[in-house]
Amino acid sequence: MTEAKQTISGARGLDRDEPLIFEQDARGRSGVDLPEGPKAASRLGGLKRKGPIGLPGLSEPQVVRHFVRLSRMNYAIDYGFYPLGSCTMKHNPRLNEKVARLGGLGDLHPMQPVSTVQGGLRLMHELAHWLTTLTGMPAVALSPGAGAHGELCGLMAIRAAFDAKGESRSRVLVPESAHGTNPATAAMCGYAVDAIPADESGRVDMKAFEEKLGDDVAGVMLTNPNTCGLFETDIVEIAEKIHAVGGYFYCDGANFNAIVGKVRPGDLGIDAMHINLHKTFSTPHGGGGPGSGPVVFSEALAPYAPLPMVVEKDGAFELVEHDGGQRVGRMKGFHGQFGMFVRALAYMMSHGRDGLKQVAEDAVLNANYVLAGLKDVLPPAYAGHCMHEALFSDKGLNGSGVDTMGLAKALIDEGYHPMTVYFPLVVHGAMLIEPTETENRGTLDEFIRVMRGLVEKAKAGETEMFEQAPVLTPRRRLDETRAARNPVLRWQPEEAAAEAAD
Repeated sequence: MTEAKQTISGARGLDRDEPLIFEQDARGRSGVDLPEGPKAASRLGGLKRKGPIGLPGLSEPQVVRHFVRLSRMNYAIDYGFYPLGSCTMKHNPRLNEKVARLGGLGDLHPMQPVSTVQGGLRLMHELAHWLTTLTGMPAVALSPGAGAHGELCGLMAIRAAFDAKGESRSRVLVPESAHGTNPATAAMCGYAVDAIPADESGRVDMKAFEEKLGDDVAGVMLTNPNTCGLFETDIVEIAEKIHAVGGYFYCDGANFNAIVGKVRPGDLGIDAMHINLHKTFSTPHGGGGPGSGPVVFSEALAPYAPLPMVVEKDGAFELVEHDGGQRVGRMKGFHGQFGMFVRALAYMMSHGRDGLKQVAEDAVLNANYVLAGLKDVLPPAYAGHCMHEALFSDKGLNGSGVDTMGLAKALIDEGYHPMTVYFPLVVHGAMLIEPTETENRGTLDEFIRVMRGLVEKAKAGETEMFEQAPVLTPRRRLDETRAARNPVLRWQPEEAAAEAAD
């Protein structure tokens, strides 16, 4: 590999490295020139600021250029193919964004009188109807703010159900193929986490599951489709067996986008399941954008679902915030992520029942297309077809001197954000590729061509390019271990940092 040309400026062509805005500080410089305000008595008492505010001094063009350059560095789904998955990186139709910004929806305030927000409440009522219809479950709590928050909501409802019956149970069963937040949620709710191994097919080991069952088990938390990209084919039997010992069935529905319109979770025996609106339906979530994780409940758990909920009475909509029952209480201030409710409902109504079914079919088709295009050079982690994501191990790189991380870094030089790597943990050197339903065949063919080319270079002994990659970016390979163990999350002036270090 030829060493990347070094330039005097440090820039690469028209791509410039960008210092922090504080590093561009010129004291006294300003983008605006305001007259001094009128003198007035302070109403801050002893809380008046005593030192400089510490904002950087820049002109208006400097500020504009700074943020434009940062935006150019942000690889996004609007820029190119993002094999990282639908969890954050699926295309979100612009129509939904436009609807969410309409004045009558975007300007609502949660403290307005109910009589003035009838349209907003009707929208929430309609969304609840779609979610219960798609899942085949009778109740839904819209307020949870994200997937993990939804897990907490579901487990709290399960605990409330046992409390109501005067029962105390201590264990929750969590398969290895579940999302990593599942065991954390169970532990947060006071349960001991009992792990269930995966079998040779990547699914729940039924023999191990049955051996773990007992009258101290509160429930099982299953991700379906699971993190290996597989549908849990024994899911109905799992439901029957957990119910037989008096436990409840929680399903992590983060991957609902693979089965929406095809399978109703309620028909599978599930008691509670969160749905990531931002993943299955719509809302840009990358970079930590807003999430929303409504939870649907079975008849058994519906009495313990949190409030608020919207009900229709005599043609008017009401917000029920107290009912005197045994519910778990509020999960969130106000009523949930209303802007995401708007986007999700717009997505549902624009696709319709047949369109949502096709979303799932196309997501699964695209993942299997990638699987078929690479399986002779990168061994799939498990045999057979996959759901919405294709999972490979690093066995195809054995003996080449190149590992999963090297392949991922080389993808950056090829113009792609890397796929999910080293997850799930049950697969050695895992590479998890989720193309989503919106990519066309040409895009997938080009990605497959690039991946195959990189594997061929690795097997041909061109290891140096993988060790150095990325070389075509403003910043070269970063020390990820140091970043994880010694993160610098907030900029400090050099003198302040030195004082903190002392």
